[in-house]
Amino acid sequence: MAKRTKSENGIMNPKPRRPSLWAWLRGRFLAGMVIAAPVAVTFYVLQFLINFIDNRVKPLLPPIIQPETYTNYAIPGFGVLVMIVALTLLGAITTNLIGRSIISAADRILSRLPIVRNVYAAFKQLTEVIANNQQASYDRVVMIEYPKRGSWCLGFVSAGAKGEIRSRLGEGFIGVFVPTTPNPTSGFLMYVKEEECIEMEMSIEEGAKMILSAGLVVPDYGEDEAPEQRSLPLPDEGAEKLSKQA
Repeated sequence: MAKRTKSENGIMNPKPRRPSLWAWLRGRFLAGMVIAAPVAVTFYVLQFLINFIDNRVKPLLPPIIQPETYTNYAIPGFGVLVMIVALTLLGAITTNLIGRSIISAADRILSRLPIVRNVYAAFKQLTEVIANNQQASYDRVVMIEYPKRGSWCLGFVSAGAKGEIRSRLGEGFIGVFVPTTPNPTSGFLMYVKEEECIEMEMSIEEGAKMILSAGLVVPDYGEDEAPEQRSLPLPDEGAEKLSKQA
């Protein structure tokens, strides 16, 4: 039976019991897993990307420049280094007049091929958006009613309605990307009235963490940071209420 301690107002409060050995070990194990899991996943993803690039780039290299020709073991990341150097040289070549002429000719050819042009145009627009940091970044986090009235979901404001979309819908519409959870790379692009959205104070990173965790990781807010500041009845007022009820 838990022991009771007497508080200042005379009320007996149960003394908190110490956690069991199993609860202590479980808490420490979960704390270690929270720390180690992001590091392990990051290392695994980097290792996978390095091996993937090495396996694609190294077969294209002549044996004279491959490290395996002079050493008894393979150097991890050599293919990544070669790819970085090659892309840098390609960017340097395309900045001059001759390089721009060649790229423009290749762009015209690829844009006219029946099947290739659709894939080429899509990836070209995607890379241009990613390369431009101002267009690639979202503006703010909002909540919109989706998929029905009374149901709200998080979304990221991309930009205001432009071009044909603005001419069809009118003024005051914004583009909101509503990602799916726990995979935020897929989702829906919606155009809604800006006054119908609830603008959130959380940052883009906090909203992304909330979506990735399926709502388990919620950023702190003013009402949750200091619950002890809420107004509570004084002991004398509580005693008066109990006496009146009696």
